Amino acid sequence: MRTIIGVMGGGVAEPAVSALARDIGRRIAEEGWVLLTGGRDCGVMAAASAGAAAAGGLVVGVLPGDDLARVAPGVDIAIPTGMGDARNVINVLASRVVLALPGGAGTVSEVAHALKACRPVVAVGWDPGEALRTAGGARLVTAATAAEAIAATRAFLGSEG
Repeated sequence: MRTIIGVMGGGVAEPAVSALARDIGRRIAEEGWVLLTGGRDCGVMAAASAGAAAAGGLVVGVLPGDDLARVAPGVDIAIPTGMGDARNVINVLASRVVLALPGGAGTVSEVAHALKACRPVVAVGWDPGEALRTAGGARLVTAATAAEAIAATRAFLGSEG
């Protein structure tokens, strides 16, 4: 069975965050992992999908709507849910590790859901705040770069035994 790594982040992303997401997507593909995002054609989702697709990776997009409108280029498997933001729970439960890039309330909710479900989280390029750090304990780490995020992901996967 292939390892699914979730990349979550804002639907609107500054150029530096988009570049980081593309780099992370590429590195996930190079590791042979499957990339899972929210699947839309914007922000972190689109950038990570583009990076993984360019590197020949498999990309899954879990869409909020009930159709394929606005799916990100590079998504190989699009899953329309009709669930809106409730699909955030599916995103994190399907992921072995969640990499969370800068975003808004949706990203914070995905981090909280991941921690509640005992999924490890790597916050990349942002500080998740004291409440999430406390709730996450050792399951939440921070990384400043894509290389650090992938190294943390490898460490979490290795610690699963």
